[in-house]
Amino acid sequence: MSGLGPEGAIPGGPQRTLAFADRDWLQLIEAHGLTGTWTWTFATDEQTWSPGLFRLLGLEPGAARPATDLFFNLVHPDDRALIEGGAQAMRDGIVTNYFFRIIRPDGSVRVLSGHGTVYFTLEGRPRAAAGVLMDVTDPEHMAALHREEQRRRRILFEQAHTWQHASPYSETFRVASRELLSLTGLSQEAFRADWTRVTAPDERRRVSELFEEMIVAGRSFTVDQHLCLAEGGTGRFRGVFVPVRGPGGGILCWASVNSRVGGQRVQPTGQIRQGLEQAVQAPHLRAARGLLGWSMGDLAGASGLSLSTVRRLEEGGEGPAARSRHAAVAALRRAGVGFLLVEGSTLAVAKVR
Repeated sequence: MSGLGPEGAIPGGPQRTLAFADRDWLQLIEAHGLTGTWTWTFATDEQTWSPGLFRLLGLEPGAARPATDLFFNLVHPDDRALIEGGAQAMRDGIVTNYFFRIIRPDGSVRVLSGHGTVYFTLEGRPRAAAGVLMDVTDPEHMAALHREEQRRRRILFEQAHTWQHASPYSETFRVASRELLSLTGLSQEAFRADWTRVTAPDERRRVSELFEEMIVAGRSFTVDQHLCLAEGGTGRFRGVFVPVRGPGGGILCWASVNSRVGGQRVQPTGQIRQGLEQAVQAPHLRAARGLLGWSMGDLAGASGLSLSTVRRLEEGGEGPAARSRHAAVAALRRAGVGFLLVEGSTLAVAKVR
């Protein structure tokens, strides 16, 4: 749930970064008592709960020690067998996602959605689990928070000319973001008829050839271009474009993060972050380990993956959308390694701290 950090960062320009990440959305809804996170170490049965999880359960943060019995006692009696079965499944190394009810100390009943993941020892044994719980009782409340998040993103665009976008993309079909249409004054219909109209006339051939080449190849890339502004004139913008792949390796959509060159820049999150991490291949992982002086065992321990999984990743045996790849990249990022998409389509590996 951490932000992307240096991955996909754009070279040059000021080093100020607008950390408008997915975690901001989680913090927003946690502050409203609608979500919370937890961790559980199996060997010691030790748990940690975020302040939001306490509030979600109707408890004051820190008022009680996080414990399995405390949690089970709040689960609706008709749902306890489901939760107990899920807890045992995690001990067995099986990820569980489920809906269930809790009864808060004040007597109110809430419906929660639970999503978890399991971490393993080097020998492949389950050692810990972590997850997030979300209150889905009142969809309208969640919708109101989503509108608030959209408003914040709109302010970010208006003040800093930075935005993210994800949509189906091909050689012949493109969907423009609302931000790009607002910036250039084009309609969606005009964009679909000739998407190159957003680019300054003398750059259109270069930009269109680059897009066509990269989309056919399915490769991540960056591009600098001057965009035609609705109020007249042009502005220089830089975009990072990445394919987001499904479990079978096929491209689900293309995601991008865009910003005015020389201005503030935004940390890629969500689908753009997912696509950037999918671009990290076996040689990048080996190079990152080398920068840190880590063994494969070190990476396995830091990422919660088994040694055999790390070995498959470094031999190219895991698909581009493998969930384990994201865990490995996150561990390397926490240790100070950045995967930087530089000008063009080259993914560089660097130690950033």
